[in-house]
Amino acid sequence: MLAAGLVNDRLSRKQVMIVTDLARVFIVLAMLFVHDAGFLYALLTVETLMAAFFEPARNAVIPNIVAPETLDVANTLSASTWSSVLAIGAMLGGIVSALFGRNVVFLINALSFLASAYFISRMTFDEPHRSGSQPLGRSSTLEGIRYIRARPRLFASLFIKTGTGSLAACWVLFPIFASRVFLLPGLSPQRNTVLVTSLLAGARGLGALAGPLLTSGWAQSNERRMVRLSMFGFLIAGFGYIAFSQAPALPLAWVLLLVATSGGAILWVNSTTLLQLNSEDRFRGRVFAADLAIAMFTVAASGFASGRAIDSGISVRHVAAALGVLQLILAFGWTFALRLWD
Repeated sequence: MLAAGLVNDRLSRKQVMIVTDLARVFIVLAMLFVHDAGFLYALLTVETLMAAFFEPARNAVIPNIVAPETLDVANTLSASTWSSVLAIGAMLGGIVSALFGRNVVFLINALSFLASAYFISRMTFDEPHRSGSQPLGRSSTLEGIRYIRARPRLFASLFIKTGTGSLAACWVLFPIFASRVFLLPGLSPQRNTVLVTSLLAGARGLGALAGPLLTSGWAQSNERRMVRLSMFGFLIAGFGYIAFSQAPALPLAWVLLLVATSGGAILWVNSTTLLQLNSEDRFRGRVFAADLAIAMFTVAASGFASGRAIDSGISVRHVAAALGVLQLILAFGWTFALRLWD
C-alpha cells in the first residue's frame, strides 16, 4: 500500500488508473483457463494489488476535477455508482452464471475494466502533484507518515473506514444466514443459498446507494456537519446490524440490512471527503493508500474473526450483533475526534 501511495504521488494518476485497468483485463481473462485453486488465488491476489494502486489514484484526482464545495456531491455520485453496480451485479451475476456459465461472467468482468480504461483515457484534468516531483524512496515514505501524523483531523479521518471495513464481514455472514436461517419454502438448499445471498447483497447495495443520497444535501462539504454525520452513520450501522441479526424473517431482515448499510455508506463518503479536504495534492496518493490499507486490514480481520467465531460454534446471529456493537463502540470513540473540529 505504501508503494501505491508513492507511485500515485510521483507519476501520473491518470496513467496509473489506465495501466491497472488494462492489467486487470488480462488477469480476469486468464481466469478462463484456470483449473487449479492455487493459481486462481494467485490471480486474485494480483488483481487486488492492481486495485491497491487504482483506488488511491481515483480518490486523489477527484479534487482536481470538481470544486471544493462540491466534493461531497462528487463522492456521493461515486459511491452511488459503486453501490448501484453492486446491487445490480449481485442480483444478476448469479443469474448470468447459472444461465450461461462462469466464463461469460469473466468475459463481462474483463470488458468492464476495458471500458473503464477507455473512459479514463478520454478525461482531461490537471495533476499539480507532478510539478517538482521527487524520486521514489524511503524518505518519501517517511515524509508521508510525518505529514499525516502532524495533522490531527487528517489522522482521525483515516480511521472512519474502520467502521465500514468491519461491516465487510457481512460477505462471510450472508451465505450462513442464507443456508441456516432464512429458509424459503419449495427451494433446494443450494438454490435457497444462492437466492437469499443475492437478495441480501442487493439490500446492501441499495443501502449503500440510499445513505449518501439522502444526506449529501445537508452536509454540503461543511466539515463540522460531516463529522457529526459520521457519528450518525456509526449509530445507524450499529443499531441496524443489531436489529438485522435478530430479524425473524427475510423481508424484515432485508429492510433492516438496507438501513444498516446506509449508515456504513454515510461513513465511507464523509471519510473520503474529509480526507480530500484536509490533504494537499502532493500527499494525497499516500493519504489514500494509507486509508485503503486501514480499510482492507479491517475487512480481512473482521472477515477472519467472523468466520472463526462461526466455526467455533457461535451463532451467526450473535456474530452479526457483535458487528453492530462494534459500530457503537466506534461511535463512542468518534466523540473524542469531534473536538478536533470544535
